[in-house]
Amino acid sequence: MKGQVMFFGMMLGILVIVVALSLAPTVKQFTDAARNETDAVGGDGLNCTNPALSDYDKGACTITDLTLPYFIGGLVLIGGIILISKVVIENVA
Repeated sequence: MKGQVMFFGMMLGILVIVVALSLAPTVKQFTDAARNETDAVGGDGLNCTNPALSDYDKGACTITDLTLPYFIGGLVLIGGIILISKVVIENVA
């Protein structure tokens, strides 16, 4: 029974990592659309390439740039924690 639970936990961890990596192109597309002058549906974007941006808009552009690594990295980290916990903790107990 303990081996089945460990195998299920490992599958769950790998699933989280695969979902994170499969979401990466979509999150990048949304991030790029938000940084452009106009987005895909014609709305106003941040226009991050404009040299006359205010400090607040520069901050918003920086935060938008950090969305992809934080979101994907966080999901990969969660998947890694699940994998490590099932391998290490199940073998210790």
